[in-house]
Amino acid sequence: MRQVAIYGKGGIGKSTTTQNLTAGLAEMGKKIMIVGCDPKADSTRLVLGGLAQKTVLDTLREEGEDIDLEYILKTGYGGIKGVESGGPEPGVGCAGRGIITSINLLEQLGAYTDDLDYVFYDVLGDVVCGGFAMPIREGKAREIYIVCSGEMMALYAANNIAKGIQKYANTGGVRLGGLICNSRNVDGEADLVRAVAKELGTQMIHFVPRDNAVQRAEINKKTVIEFSPEVPQADEYRQLAQKIDGNDMFVVPQPLAIDKLEAILMEHGLMD
Repeated sequence: MRQVAIYGKGGIGKSTTTQNLTAGLAEMGKKIMIVGCDPKADSTRLVLGGLAQKTVLDTLREEGEDIDLEYILKTGYGGIKGVESGGPEPGVGCAGRGIITSINLLEQLGAYTDDLDYVFYDVLGDVVCGGFAMPIREGKAREIYIVCSGEMMALYAANNIAKGIQKYANTGGVRLGGLICNSRNVDGEADLVRAVAKELGTQMIHFVPRDNAVQRAEINKKTVIEFSPEVPQADEYRQLAQKIDGNDMFVVPQPLAIDKLEAILMEHGLMD
């Protein structure tokens, strides 16, 4: 079983990328579980057809601790299983705590079955401390991919996440598998992301072009592969799935000093 965490700047498209990627893996016959690690609870919406899934924390608050796995784990497109950690009531408690509680409960209830090929953790924003680092800090996810774009703040965030991976590399055994560029149509975007990846010691594993097919599928509460399997964008996610399934480049990243990162951004015309 490969346990994979997807990190990246808030709003960069981690949940969309994760769900479309897993749809591609499911099409290949892989058995998958997605663990949503975001209080918004939108990490499984597309694979479950828009089902408003009750989160682990909401279920525990309403039902108590004596619950069955079927209360929190639902099955969607291609047999993909999905669970949402959820978060505390607004203004109360630590959202990261929900991740720790959820993973522990899933383990207790036997969700991590031997037939699973992949478990994906879709993790909130670029926070790499506290509860949000739990998948990598405690060795739950050994394989990390960072979703980014050619935008300055997305690359700053990617570099910060690389620092977190480096920090936990020895204790948790975590490794970086590459950067996924979720394009924002920035000039020279692919070359810029490749340059940053090279400095980090990793790869840009795939460049996902910007395409309105993604928005059309999301409006219909589906992944692109389910909603429009014949469009070029569906093939992009299939390629990403194949590359991740066959990936053998896992590294301890070497984060850039800020002046080095800014020099690369300037070289590619993002900073004056």
